[in-house]
Amino acid sequence: MLDVILIPALADNYIHLVHDRESGVVGVVDPAEVEPVEAELARRGWRLTHILNTHHHADHTAGNEELKRKWRVPVIGPGADRDRIPAIDEAYGEGDTFRFGDRPVRVFDTPGHTRGHIAFWFEDAGALFSGDTLFSLGCGRLFEGRPDQMWDSLSKLRALPPETRVYCGHEYTASNGRFALSIDPDNTALKARMAEVQLLRADGQPTLPSTIALERAANPFLRADDPDLAAAVGLAGAAPAEVLGEIRRRKDHFRA
Repeated sequence: MLDVILIPALADNYIHLVHDRESGVVGVVDPAEVEPVEAELARRGWRLTHILNTHHHADHTAGNEELKRKWRVPVIGPGADRDRIPAIDEAYGEGDTFRFGDRPVRVFDTPGHTRGHIAFWFEDAGALFSGDTLFSLGCGRLFEGRPDQMWDSLSKLRALPPETRVYCGHEYTASNGRFALSIDPDNTALKARMAEVQLLRADGQPTLPSTIALERAANPFLRADDPDLAAAVGLAGAAPAEVLGEIRRRKDHFRA
């Protein structure tokens, strides 16, 4: 069994602590800070064995060097961006697989937010760590990529089994959902998800994990090939990448 512990960090980040019960290995995904990771490891009596990075941004890698020095563990990250990942040891890209204890972890290249973004899929555990490519009800800003790259990246993740749990890098679900409702107000799955999100946030709880099934139904960025959504943003008949680009442009300027 795979345990995933969400550790809040900075203003709205999530660091994910991943523990394989059978082998005892423990990985940290995108360590934005050291102190909360160390506190959670100590509380649970776990020993860190891996550091996994989805992309180079400091709010996902700032803890790499200190954690590596203390625990003497490998830093794993994107081969396409290895020059910007602090203390990287192992670099992977599209289609690569590495072992996490006895579990295979498959890597997807998911550029768009950054040029060298990757996602980690723990297939046998049904868990996806999507970083800042796929958020619940949203996707990452296109800082270094194009809409067609982001559409290709999201299409890979959308194709995963519907029950796959999605662990992303930020607590953006409520703001993403408010925007999504502005362009897709009649989506019943979206409205149901937002009702759940409001209850969770009112109780101080995370909105993660989501699932691929839920995101397929409610996330407008995964539905850029839906003719109704294309028409809703004035792009009937346009290619999905063009629709995604327009949705992302609107999200960048949206003020709830």
